Amino acid sequence: MTTVIVGAGRIGSSVLEMAIEADTDITVIERKPQRAQELESSEHCRVINDDATDRDTLHKARVGEADAIIATTEEDATNLMVLMLASDMGCEKLVSVVHKETNIPLFEQLGATIIENPQRLIAEYLFRGIQDPGIQDFMHVGDAESDAEVFELVVGEDAPIVGQTLEEADVAGLLPPSMIVVAVERDGEIIIPRGDTEIKIGDFVTVFSKDGITQDVTVPFGPDEDDRTSSAEHRSP
Repeated sequence: MTTVIVGAGRIGSSVLEMAIEADTDITVIERKPQRAQELESSEHCRVINDDATDRDTLHKARVGEADAIIATTEEDATNLMVLMLASDMGCEKLVSVVHKETNIPLFEQLGATIIENPQRLIAEYLFRGIQDPGIQDFMHVGDAESDAEVFELVVGEDAPIVGQTLEEADVAGLLPPSMIVVAVERDGEIIIPRGDTEIKIGDFVTVFSKDGITQDVTVPFGPDEDDRTSSAEHRSP
């Protein structure tokens, strides 16, 4: 797979690391001379120090022959222009960061895969860690109006669902009808959940919830709010 990465800042550098690990044929376009020079010492990617909004630069990067282009700059206008040119040159897989919500429709019209406002995603991830430490990871599903999320929970020692099968938990009313247990990870093994799958302490449970991360969904897998409050008060000096 050949990929062109536009921008080698914080986001672009992380994408580059992942692409290298995946043994991808990579070309990086970086406008800042110093950053481009730093990357040129790497044997894992080809580096072009130029403006990616210039069609000649994209020709040098062979965008028309690439399987994908990923725009990671901090300017939506730059990212959009790059994707428009790349699409015109024949690159079909377009991926970009989008910083302002109002610009999303412009990228969607191109058929681009977008990551919306990475700074906000990081902030939300950190805040979720305060709200519910049991939540390990999460992802929004659907459009901006949707509350649906996929997230991972660690089953606590005092969780109501411990020792029960998913079918038993459902009959007992522990699992809201708007949620589905998608996967269970235990001792490094991924278990495809069935009705007879028993939930154990320490399981990493991946959940889809149409209503997002709500207390009705999280409580069965960990202590309820009263227990958390009591525990916190007990730990306080």
